[in-house]
Amino acid sequence: MIIGIDIMGGDYAPDRAIKGVIEASELLEDSVEIMLFGNKERIDQVCEANGFDISKFTVVATTSVIEMNDHPSKSFQEKQDSNIVRGFKMLAAGEIDGFASAGNTGAMLVGSMTMIKTVPGIERPAISSPLPRIDGNDGLLLDVGIYPDTKPENLYQFGILGSIYASGVSHKVDPSVGLLNLGSEPGKGSLLAKSAYGLMSKATQYNFTGNMEGSDLFRNGTADVVVTDGFTGNVVLKQAESVYRLMKKRDIDDAFFNRFNFDQYGGTPVLGINKPVIIGHGVSKETAFKNMIIHTHDVIKANISQQIKEFLSHE
Repeated sequence: MIIGIDIMGGDYAPDRAIKGVIEASELLEDSVEIMLFGNKERIDQVCEANGFDISKFTVVATTSVIEMNDHPSKSFQEKQDSNIVRGFKMLAAGEIDGFASAGNTGAMLVGSMTMIKTVPGIERPAISSPLPRIDGNDGLLLDVGIYPDTKPENLYQFGILGSIYASGVSHKVDPSVGLLNLGSEPGKGSLLAKSAYGLMSKATQYNFTGNMEGSDLFRNGTADVVVTDGFTGNVVLKQAESVYRLMKKRDIDDAFFNRFNFDQYGGTPVLGINKPVIIGHGVSKETAFKNMIIHTHDVIKANISQQIKEFLSHE
């Protein structure tokens, strides 16, 4: 297995990124190779300053970086020797098994859609976020931001993507799927929610359990997978992250709320495309990079993309 990591992506790269790579390598089996994409001179400087031996990793030297404020599609076309574009080229060619970055999210999505492409039968991909539950388990929320506007058919397919991910990576048996709504009754909600409910209630591909409200998200006994549009999902995700930050500012240390710290998850896969792509947070530090690499390993190992292809081929 070869994991590609954009070592220049993120506000604290490459220093914190390299530290995360070192930590991840100590936790993964020896057969896993980590390939670093970035400025070779800068990588060597950081390693020398910190006493790191970078010789155990393969470095793909690049000459440019797609910055956080760069236009995603324009920069993807113009910066062909950037860390993100080179990573996607090697992923598309099968030279690496998965690619992860905490860099420009828009550019990562451009690469996912134009170079890796969606699995046949999937109209739109989605990205997900863990939902910490009181009992120590995690639920899954998707979409959390790729597409603010979606159609009922997209939400129906998000149920498929989330169910396969929950089974393959989280090892849940026959995961339940719920639709986030403003009421539990079938007739509640927006036109989108009501139309999606009509489709999802007839699903035979996954275990749909009905509507669920925002107050159900973090408690036990609710759906394993929660489906919503990207606008709503992103608001929920950002609000959950803000709760963690508020707790820290008030010097409150709580084991449950500490699980809202994105560092613990590292990144989220783009579900519904042909190969593993993991997107991390722009403010990732070493712990987040470490966990992003480990999560990429788990997604590759679970062969999620192939599972989705096989699932759809039997519909």
